[in-house]
Formats: sequence, structure tokens, C-alpha cells
Amino acid sequence: MKTNKLFFVLAIGALMLSFCQCKENSPVQPVSTNQGVVTGMKIAYVEIDTLLSKYQFYLDLAEDLLRKEENSRLLLSEKANEFQKEVDEYNRKLQNNVFSSQERAQQEANRIGKKQQDVEELNERLSRELAIESQNNSLMISDSIQAYLKDYNVDHGYSVILSKVGDNILLIDPAMNITNEIIEGLNARYNSAK
Repeated sequence: MKTNKLFFVLAIGALMLSFCQCKENSPVQPVSTNQGVVTGMKIAYVEIDTLLSKYQFYLDLAEDLLRKEENSRLLLSEKANEFQKEVDEYNRKLQNNVFSSQERAQQEANRIGKKQQDVEELNERLSRELAIESQNNSLMISDSIQAYLKDYNVDHGYSVILSKVGDNILLIDPAMNITNEIIEGLNARYNSAK
């Protein structure tokens, strides 16, 4: 029963893909199935890890984000050091009975508590901003790759372009690997837009 369902799903999927061929002038090739094997489709794949390691737009965004992370860390470290100095000074004054009254010591403790809260809020705000920027960068990279692949596929007419990440594809013919072509095209497009 499961084999029939799998065959049916593959046949429907193959049929739908045959209607969605991207190359307008290419004749529609008949799709046939034989024990779950789909023929008549032009398939390629892109190694995402390799693409990202060589895509200049991604590298520029990653470098910019890293610079912002370092700046955030430095700012936070500076504020934390200032806070720690004030805590140490408060403790020294408290031990040496420097405060004129218990009320004055409490006011200083409240001020330091507020400063600690400010440092924690700064940390949360900076972390949130970096997370949002990282998410936006991911969306821009994805949109950039998708847009390029649509343009690329107008001339190449693939029925399916797969993304290969690590070992998520168990076995595939290396001749179907278009990663380097895509990297060259993406970088050329990015450099001309700069």
C-alpha cells in the first residue's frame, strides 16, 4: 500500500514538474516512471556550504556582522568594567564607613543597582539587534540566490535545482553539480552592482 502511495506521489510530482519547465522554447519532454524513478527531467544541485564560502555578498555581510558583534562586545565590556569599578568603590566605601549615613549608602546602592539593570538591558538590546540583523542577512542572501537561480535557469532549463548541505543528499552524480557556475554568476552580479 505504501509503495502505491509513493509511486502516486512521485508520478504526480513529476507530472507537475513537467508542466513547470522554466525554459520557454524547450519542448516538453514526456515524464515516465519506472519503480519510482523519474526520467526526462533535467536536475542539478548546488553545494550551499561551498557557495557561501565563496559568495562575496555573503562574505561581506558576514564580515560586517562580525565587526558589529565585536563593537557590541567592546561596548558591553566597557560598560561592565565601569559598573564593576563602581561596585568595587561602593564596597570599599561601605567597609571603611565612608558614607555619611545609612540612607546615603542605600541611595548609592540603588544607583549601582540601576546601573546594573542598564548594563543588562544594553546586553539584551545589542543581542536582539544582532539577531535581527543576522536574520535579515540570511533573508537577503536567500533572496539573492533565489533571484539569480531564476535568471540562470531561463537559459539552462532545469526542472529541479537542489541544495546540497553537508550530506543531506546520499548519492548524486557530480556532473549535476553547478555550484561553481552559480558562484561565478552571483559574484559577477554582486560586483557589478557594487
